[in-house]
Amino acid sequence: MILLNPGPVNLSDGVRRALAGPDLCHREPEFSDLQDTIRRGLLDVYGLAQEHWAAVLLAGSGTAGVEAMLASLTPQKSTLLVIENGVYGERMTRMASVHGIACVTVPHAWGAALDLKAVTQALERERAITHVAVVHHETTTGRLNELAQLGEICRRSGAQLLVDGVSSFGAEALDFEKWGIAACAGTANKCLHGAPGVSFVIALREALLSSSVAPRTLYLDLANACREQDKRGTAFTQPVHVMHALARALEEFRDAGGWPARHRLYAELAGAVREGLLKLRVEPLLPAQETSVVLSAYRVPAALDYDALHDALKARGFIIYAGQGRFKDNLFRISTMGAITPADMERLLLAFRELMHPVDSPAH
Repeated sequence: MILLNPGPVNLSDGVRRALAGPDLCHREPEFSDLQDTIRRGLLDVYGLAQEHWAAVLLAGSGTAGVEAMLASLTPQKSTLLVIENGVYGERMTRMASVHGIACVTVPHAWGAALDLKAVTQALERERAITHVAVVHHETTTGRLNELAQLGEICRRSGAQLLVDGVSSFGAEALDFEKWGIAACAGTANKCLHGAPGVSFVIALREALLSSSVAPRTLYLDLANACREQDKRGTAFTQPVHVMHALARALEEFRDAGGWPARHRLYAELAGAVREGLLKLRVEPLLPAQETSVVLSAYRVPAALDYDALHDALKARGFIIYAGQGRFKDNLFRISTMGAITPADMERLLLAFRELMHPVDSPAH
């Protein structure tokens, strides 16, 4: 089955074999070596220096990483600004509420580009804002949010930028230092092609280990997790076999050419799908230049409903993803992450042609 949903992804044979790696106790030096290798590998994805940055590993999905980032880096007597233009921005607002973090939102229509003027006005109006949270790739619609200008706005206001990079880390440009990113949350099982079960936060050590931030959470306390991992330990039990898989995935990622190569591959696959679907008059929600290479959203053809489209493609070996919220019935999404090939995309487009124009398909 070819998974075209935005994670978990199809695994390479090497990553799948790594899941069957040796059983390790998480308190033994062999696991410490594995953990150190992964932490270095994550920093190497964007060329970050270990003396200034820390990669902190957590057991849990990408959402765990995002929640840990918000709960651990926002001081008690400060305000968080959350930019919302999809489900995952709105989810960060819910996280702030759960942890008692004072929060201001800049709401947008789902799929809209960032209104940087509105963000600037909010920062000028609410002087207590110390951190700004944004989703880099909002998979609700495929929108890739512009971070370079946002980072400059944050720098001028003195606010730190917190990025949900769950579905962009490893495939889209992330200039941590130039854009002024203080922390970025990610996961193993999206653009890195690891297995589900491990998330991480890459953060400036100075921000992460600041004494002004008291813990709001036990399990998701990044500062404590970082201190333990720096000592080659771990605060809690880690999913050892998923970590074996992530180490292998990072090795394959590096050998394939890193994030620029992964970006090019996704762009090739996504471009082929977009071109093929346009020929079948299946319309994308957003222009290609505003969409991440990781995922695109398309309008469900008038002659079909989503459930029928999903089930017919599943019968042909492909899993697509529904829209969310008000898009549930009229959008579907296709991601190009994972161990998939151009030949897989050719077969996908053939399946679409068979569904939409059965009389003209090769089978007839």
